[in-house]
Amino acid sequence: MSLSCSIRHLAAVTALGAAALPAAHAASFNPTLPAEPRLPTATEVCKTLTASLTQTGGLLPSSVDADPTHSQPDTAQIQDAINHCPAGQAVRLVASGNANAFLSGPLVLNSGVTLWVDSNVTLFASRSPKDFDNGGGRCGTAGGDGKSCNALIRLKNAANSRIVGDGRIDGRGGAVLTSGPNAGKMTWWDVANLLEATGKKQNNPRLVNLIGGSNFTLYRISLLNSPNAHVVVSGLTGFVAWGTKVLAPSLAYAKPNYACAAGTTPNPDVAATQPSTCFTPATAANTDGIDVVESSKVRIAHSSISTGDDHIAIKAADAPASDIYIAHNDLYHGHGMSIGSETTQGVNQVRVDDLSIDGFDDAQVNGLRIKTYDSVGGTVSNVIFANVCMRNVKQPLIFTPYYSSGNHSTAPNINDILLQNIHVLSSAKYGAGKLVFRGYRNGSVVNPLKMTLDNVVFDSTSFLTADGKKGGPTQPDDATLTLGPGPVTIPFAASSTFKLIDQRAGAQAPRACDSAFPPFPLAESPI
Repeated sequence: MSLSCSIRHLAAVTALGAAALPAAHAASFNPTLPAEPRLPTATEVCKTLTASLTQTGGLLPSSVDADPTHSQPDTAQIQDAINHCPAGQAVRLVASGNANAFLSGPLVLNSGVTLWVDSNVTLFASRSPKDFDNGGGRCGTAGGDGKSCNALIRLKNAANSRIVGDGRIDGRGGAVLTSGPNAGKMTWWDVANLLEATGKKQNNPRLVNLIGGSNFTLYRISLLNSPNAHVVVSGLTGFVAWGTKVLAPSLAYAKPNYACAAGTTPNPDVAATQPSTCFTPATAANTDGIDVVESSKVRIAHSSISTGDDHIAIKAADAPASDIYIAHNDLYHGHGMSIGSETTQGVNQVRVDDLSIDGFDDAQVNGLRIKTYDSVGGTVSNVIFANVCMRNVKQPLIFTPYYSSGNHSTAPNINDILLQNIHVLSSAKYGAGKLVFRGYRNGSVVNPLKMTLDNVVFDSTSFLTADGKKGGPTQPDDATLTLGPGPVTIPFAASSTFKLIDQRAGAQAPRACDSAFPPFPLAESPI
């Protein structure tokens, strides 16, 4: 963490410690962070494995795994070490001289075991889809249900497992595939972009996939270039990500400031005929940072995320998601600090504190958003976004039950939401950006958006839009908004479907953002 970031977070902790919420606000959820995790001690290491490969600039020589029959030389030794490691112990990956890399296919992390990727070490994923195929035969292609690949690291119904260390785990999303029908023709991210061109779902592996169980920890690890979502936490009770860095694409697959030359990036509207050679966040498709799915007791802290889809997304399709605290994080390229789109079983008790979002005037960047629609929408309530700085963000605030076309089988209900101490600096390209505040209406069913805004300040005039991603009803703005006691500079206007309760009590300094935007903390970052 940079010094400026540390100072900002320390100031935020001090401010939040003293009566973070006025009693008048209905939304009330004041969780705490656990103690910072730690690295294992020497006596807690069951096996140390030494690297035999050398990476330079985030890349392995293509000759290392050009032959798909030799695509995962380190899988067996890493998995064997994990399998023989007692609970409470760690498998440690270390460098030796110029040897600083491991190359693996899918790994299963056992209950109670820690995978420790040491500093200056990169664990690379195979670029052969056959290594990840789960039996469907489609991995590395588009079509079917999009679920034909195992993740690089997966865990199911385990407890007290961890991935830690100051090293990297790199999914090589921009690397040319070496097996299957797209071998030599596409990268993983070219396959991902086929969705827009063909309507077919990608079959690409996630980097870390956690299903069920309890008390999983990510600590200080850097996760790069996943072919699909970087981390998916599904059905867990107890998850901590602390000091985690998520980046896609890295400089290995891009140019500084993502200045890719014309014709080198995927064209989402056209199926690729040869591998792309440069990627931007917009073309590293579906590379979510951390997806929290139907999980509880979640803590994400002191982390940095720059990616090609949602920075963090909270979902609840088949079970509720609750007790989620996201504090002291920095977001860069990406689609936002999001709740949804699947909220069918309810999302509640969510607090986001001390957040920065630096959007770089990217057309794809969102800020805070709750997105759902009436095929997958349920109740989202008791959600607090507090102490947030944004700059150069195209869409700073998006709250909509019309994220996509629905079939009216559910009725989204977004209520008891608090925005407090939000400061939006202007975008050079988009000004204050686009704002959407919409409740749900379908015939006689009306679920107004119910939200309090307290000290929500824009440095330039913001504007509201009724535009949704997939449309909406003729009168889309069904909402009851309470303003104050701090200033709110959004030019709301009351209407027959837009009720304002103005409790603003006068001047108040906006959230201080002078030291809110540290550079991304990895040298591999193009920004």
